[in-house]
Amino acid sequence: MPESDRPRLPKKVYKKELSRLRIELRQMQRWIVDQGLRVVVLFEGRDAAGKGGTIKRIVKSLNPRSCRVVALDKPTEREQTQWYFQRYVTHLPAAGEMVLFDRSWYNRAGVERVMGFCTDEQYHEFLRSCPLFERLLVYSGITLIKYWFSVSSREQERRFQARIDNPTKRWKLSAIDLEARSRWHEYSQAKDQMFTYTDTEQAPWYVVKSDDKRRARLNCIHHLLQQIDYEELPVDMPELPPKQESNGYERPPESMQRFVPDITEDLT
Repeated sequence: MPESDRPRLPKKVYKKELSRLRIELRQMQRWIVDQGLRVVVLFEGRDAAGKGGTIKRIVKSLNPRSCRVVALDKPTEREQTQWYFQRYVTHLPAAGEMVLFDRSWYNRAGVERVMGFCTDEQYHEFLRSCPLFERLLVYSGITLIKYWFSVSSREQERRFQARIDNPTKRWKLSAIDLEARSRWHEYSQAKDQMFTYTDTEQAPWYVVKSDDKRRARLNCIHHLLQQIDYEELPVDMPELPPKQESNGYERPPESMQRFVPDITEDLT
């Protein structure tokens, strides 16, 4: 059955499974920290394919000290003169860390290629060197996981229109996003070419069908958990200590403090 024809996953089912997976994610993170693993997860795909929403669900219950999200802006003038992968290398994980890239070095094979932000020589050099770069990452001990979120043209159009209609989400639509929409087939060709060169045995691509955001999030998280051979570690349950005695100390009156006005009474 085509993805677009499947019924949406019920919200109740989605929330129940997401809660269970978040517990597993926390156990996986504790294992990564305990074992000193270095994990890199790339999230790529078309605009409005659901990458950001999935990342949010993954990191919500995780400790930000050992799990970081990297979403880089366009390169500065100085970065444009560096080795292409250089600005990404600085964000790679140390021992016990997991880094999630919301778009990554694959910008060169996608938006830069289609929009003409790189030369043909730079593009072909990327296709040649990217598999070598990723092989070095894997050989160095980094666990590299790459996800491509696949959304249909019809569903992307619906999500774009929803963003236009919602004033809190219009910021998500840039001029580049709208231009990319008009170049749908060019992006398809660029993605296929990218897969031809970079879908390798050492660093394969995993495609997430994302017309149904709920299914996509659950499927991606479940798959991510399978990529790390983690074990559940024992947890030392903390105990709250007894409250300290006041020893006669009296706090200053509330009238001496500036409180944020409570506007909620006017809402009821």
